Amino acid sequence: MSADLHERVFIALGSNLGKREEYLARAVESIRKIPLTKLLATSRVEETAPLGGKDQPKYLNQMVVAATGLDPSRFLKALQKIEEEAGRVRTERWAPRTLDLDIVRFGTRRLRDHDLILPHPELPHRDFWQREIQELEQQLATLAEKA
Repeated sequence: MSADLHERVFIALGSNLGKREEYLARAVESIRKIPLTKLLATSRVEETAPLGGKDQPKYLNQMVVAATGLDPSRFLKALQKIEEEAGRVRTERWAPRTLDLDIVRFGTRRLRDHDLILPHPELPHRDFWQREIQELEQQLATLAEKA
């Protein structure tokens, strides 16, 4: 990894409105284009029940890992721009959405401010995130062995 791309960031992608597969695929391509960022691996896509107890469609979820030279705040802004471009409207917590992008882990950073908490506070409670992270870490280990 180059000196400019020094931190690994795990990003959870979710969609439960509209053409869910397309929203996820476009989000992955948009993450590839974030400045000072290189996409390293993508997990498989899985369908999960919605969280938060609201009656809404099931989600498609995926996780990606990237290396970035951006700080967490700038990276979050880039992800929020991708969400907006996908038609994301922030109305209420746990509401259905075209696209949701969450920073799950950002290197080994611990951060707590009004816009971002790292690692994501729901990480220990979402089994599908645990599976996706394990899948990504296995991919990264395989890539490292081949290097």
